Amino acid sequence: MQNSREPGANGAHQPPLLRVQGIETFYGNIQALRGISFEVLEGSIVTLLGANGAGKSTTLKSISGLTPPIRGGVTFMHQPIAGLPSEQIVRLGIAHVPEGRELFPELTVLENLKMGAFTRRDKREVQQSLERVYGHFSILAERRSQLAGTLSGGEQQMLAIGRALMARPRLILLDEPSLGLAPKLVEEIFRIVHDIRAGGATVLLVEQNANKALSIADYGYVLETGKIALEGESQQLLGDDHVRRLYLGR
Repeated sequence: MQNSREPGANGAHQPPLLRVQGIETFYGNIQALRGISFEVLEGSIVTLLGANGAGKSTTLKSISGLTPPIRGGVTFMHQPIAGLPSEQIVRLGIAHVPEGRELFPELTVLENLKMGAFTRRDKREVQQSLERVYGHFSILAERRSQLAGTLSGGEQQMLAIGRALMARPRLILLDEPSLGLAPKLVEEIFRIVHDIRAGGATVLLVEQNANKALSIADYGYVLETGKIALEGESQQLLGDDHVRRLYLGR
């Protein structure tokens, strides 16, 4: 088990799609991230694990520009993005599905989906993206005229993911997509995450359900108090005594 990631440490030699280098992020005087470094290879699913307050959601917010790091760097497709406005980061190809979904409850399903494509000008291809989203989530097609605030929790999560996909991202950041969902819906959400990767997008996943996350991820990092404590290929982490005891309930 490695304690620090080296380029290509998972056996691949391709340059990473995303590289996070020594970022430190604060909320006021409280330091949430303490020099985190990791990378995400294109076409992979990478998961961030850890207890509440470990810094997982803050890591995603630091990448997407919602809570920019004070120190350190974030590079996407060889371009530094730390400190850029969130809208510009979306245009570069990163979509963020935050914990809590943050939909527009008084807009319809269709209107919410179209909001996900606000940075795009290719109307014909936007319509094609919409049809692909409906292919992933047939329930959204059925409820396209329904107000988002009247959907069930599972349907709202599907809508939040679908809205992110409308941006046609190279990298999608998913924060706790199964939180609060019934077991059957959890299975559906993870099937969709797998399909998203199969469709060509790269996924950085924060997930409370460590078993499920590691079952579909290629590589994982364990965060503890704002630092990376462990990392490794998913099967390695599934067999690690520390991970099994603290996060897998075994």
